[in-house]
Amino acid sequence: MAFYRLTSSNRMRLLAFMCTGIICRAFHAPSLRMQRFDRFARYASSSSSSLIEMVLQNPKWPPTWPYSDEDFQRRDETDDAFFYEQPRLVYHIDEAAVQALTSYYATQLRDGMDVLDICSSWVSHYPKNFTGNKVVGLGMNEYELSQNPILTDYVVANLNKEPILPFEENSFDVVTCVVSVDYLNKPLQVFREIGRVLRPGGQCILSMSNRCFPTKAFQIWLQTSDIEHVFIAGSFFHYAGAFDAPESIDISPNPGRSDPLYIVKAHKKTI
Repeated sequence: MAFYRLTSSNRMRLLAFMCTGIICRAFHAPSLRMQRFDRFARYASSSSSSLIEMVLQNPKWPPTWPYSDEDFQRRDETDDAFFYEQPRLVYHIDEAAVQALTSYYATQLRDGMDVLDICSSWVSHYPKNFTGNKVVGLGMNEYELSQNPILTDYVVANLNKEPILPFEENSFDVVTCVVSVDYLNKPLQVFREIGRVLRPGGQCILSMSNRCFPTKAFQIWLQTSDIEHVFIAGSFFHYAGAFDAPESIDISPNPGRSDPLYIVKAHKKTI
């Protein structure tokens, strides 16, 4: 596992709580050190899949939002509309990972559901035989959205400029976001909005890999590892306040031979 030396005190504070019983980051003035626990020896030979799926099993969340504004800055802070103006009718993960994601969605989506795909594009990777009631895509490029055959409707919106989902409360059974959470520079506001538009018991499914547009991914993402990405994404659900405990699943189809693929998801609280 690759971990990176971090400089933000807020980031150190977050990762100091990333204690799943395997590895914990702890702040030891004036530098950051790795503390290994007794259980690490037991799991030293575990697969990366096991580690990914343990990250959110017993998280030690800081009591308040631990991030700074700096954590969500990007290398390219020009208007996102310019960056996404040119349609990109390509996959952003490889074919094996696409198939793994579609297979996973087949276990989660039922015909007749109302589904929202945020950061959407020309393809949502839902099963071809899925027949939703209302399937809405929200994204940055109108042409890409218009080419998505699964959508019944779409909305062009920039969540980094205005982190509001233009839908009524309790409108959707499922919200999905494919390899794009790392581009949201106002994640707390967006995840609160996801909680607002989901129906009680509905779920939000994030899929994540190790690819990105580095100039548009937020800073803390570029400075952390896949395992830490899972923890960071899970924290967005936690601090939004609308969700039950998040969970992480490794659905990587061919570890080491194709793109990794991780699911972080949570259900909206029913009370």
